[in-house]
Amino acid sequence: MPSFDQLESTLHVLLVDNIDTDQIIPARFLKATDKAGMGEALFADWRFHPDGTPREDFPLNRPERQGAQALLAGDNFGCGSSREHAPWALTGFGLRAVISTSFADIFRNNALKNGLLPVEVDAQTHRALVEQSADPAARVLIDLREQTLRLPDGRTASFPIAAFARTCLLNGVDELGYILGFSEQIEAYERRMAAG
Repeated sequence: MPSFDQLESTLHVLLVDNIDTDQIIPARFLKATDKAGMGEALFADWRFHPDGTPREDFPLNRPERQGAQALLAGDNFGCGSSREHAPWALTGFGLRAVISTSFADIFRNNALKNGLLPVEVDAQTHRALVEQSADPAARVLIDLREQTLRLPDGRTASFPIAAFARTCLLNGVDELGYILGFSEQIEAYERRMAAG
């Protein structure tokens, strides 16, 4: 997984509260066992007409927002079932971060394990960002080392993240990759134990 240090990006804006994982990635796409192509299914029932053509009015389809790597969402993002496919779809679409006032715990954990940074901000910061994001060219800067979000107007806000998850994201490793980083020490320990 790619490392995450800083991200400067424009924003996709989807200000809907309580977006659940079945909306992020509908159940019919859960047969896949790898991440390939998941981005095409992101918000499939919202992004596309029944005939598969894009809905021009859906925020993630807006041409002036293309290339944005951060999503500004409503409250309680990622609620519902625990499908890991949800962060797969978001990252497959090209997103590196989601900004919200709250995240469902299971979604937050799945996101962090898959290189997607959930940026939780207070309501006042969120309101300011909503106002400033009306300009499609508005950019935010997310600094994971400092745990700060810089708004387009220059204001900054901090966001929480578990220390272990932060370390893994900064190094571009999942939990297993982190453990494997200690393989030499593990092998030395095993040799000592085998020698008695």
